[in-house]
Parts: sequence; C-alpha cells; structure tokens
Amino acid sequence: MNQTPLASDTAMVLSAGIGKRMRPLTATQPKPLVRVAGKSLIDHTLDKLDTAGIAKAVVNVHYLADALEGHLKVRRRGPEIAVSDEREQLLETGGGMVKAAPLLPDTFFCLNSDNIWLDGPVDVFHELSLAWDEDKMDALLLLVPHPRAMNYRGEGDFHLDTVGHVIRRKPGYVAPFIYSGIQIVSKRLLRDAPEGPFSTNLLWTRAIEEGRLFGIVHTGLWFEVGSPDMIKPTEEWLTRA
Repeated sequence: MNQTPLASDTAMVLSAGIGKRMRPLTATQPKPLVRVAGKSLIDHTLDKLDTAGIAKAVVNVHYLADALEGHLKVRRRGPEIAVSDEREQLLETGGGMVKAAPLLPDTFFCLNSDNIWLDGPVDVFHELSLAWDEDKMDALLLLVPHPRAMNYRGEGDFHLDTVGHVIRRKPGYVAPFIYSGIQIVSKRLLRDAPEGPFSTNLLWTRAIEEGRLFGIVHTGLWFEVGSPDMIKPTEEWLTRA
C-alpha cells in the first residue's frame, strides 16, 4: 500500500488533439479512442488514475468530441469525469489548462491521454507526490531516461541539475531525459497566461527562468504510442510485462 499522500485528488487528461501522426486510425475516431492491447488509450490512462486513488479527471475535448464524450459516459469505473469543452477552438496544452482551470483545484496532476506506462515500485502519481514541494515548485515533470522509453526515436527533451531543476536540451545535442507527458501543476504556473491557444512550453520557459520547474526520473517503463507502427511493439511489451 502507498503511504505517501497524493498531492491532489484531481487530474487533467489532455484529450483534445487531432492526432495527425496516428492517421489513418484517427480519420474516424479521436486518438484517445485508438485501442492498444484491447483497451482504448484513454482507458489505459483513466484506469491508472482510478487504481492510484485519484477521484476526479477533467477531460478536454475538441476533435470528434461527441464520440469521446459518449465513450466517457458509459465508463463503469472511476474516476468521476468532468468535461472541458473546446469544440469551438482547439486551445493546445497550455490554453486547454487555462480553459479547464475553474474545474481544477490549486494543485493537480496533468497528463496526456495517449500515455501508456508501467509503474516502478511506486505508481507514478505517488512517485510525483513524494517529490512535490508546493512552496518551491510551479510544476514537477515525470521524466524518462532513454533506455526506459520504448519506441522513442528522438533526441530527448531535458537535463536535470543536481537539485532537480529542469534544463532544456540545446539544439544539436542529445538530452538524457524524455518528458513522459505526466506532471504535477500548481495554478501558479498558469498566472498571466495569454488568451487563446498556446503550448505549456511557454509557461515552462518562465518557470525554468524562475527556478521553479523541477523533474524526477520515472522508475518504470514508458511507451511512446504516437503513430500506428508503435502499437504492435507496445502490445508485445505489455504482453511480456
């Protein structure tokens, strides 16, 4: 049993994207409903939230929103679902959080709906909660080293200094850690945010400059499932796990 209290009982699940890289599977369905190992991507995420004890998930919708909302309404397991409606305009990751802010507490988990991972000795939400420091952090990112990032083909995203501050990869270099798509966020990160669509990267840049963006290293495995060719290898890994 996990002894560390969760930093929040609420998570935002980013689910509004068009899923261009997952075509043709997303021609007729939103990416969160693409199935991997017999289960939709968003159900992999929501089941992990439920198992960890997170009571509420705020899910934003845009592309083929009716299909995603319909799926969420027939779920029989937790967590409780609240929908942030972006039908009129896709707001990207940062704008999506700002739009959903009235539904979110002061501190919340935020994660992509297409994440698949295997936990280490502790589930990722308690892992993050153990490291979370409300006073000095505006966000805490879960990072994955290359050897534990299955299907990943990029050059990495971040470095960490000796106290856990996040440092961006420099162009032309390889960084040791990949952003998993999972983080804890304080609403301080959203202060003075621009209107309309924008990336969370804008807010992270300010937090890096202020020394308030931190990261920890995931102790389990993480799977990139960004395109159709990544589905079968992921299923094979999950079968072996």
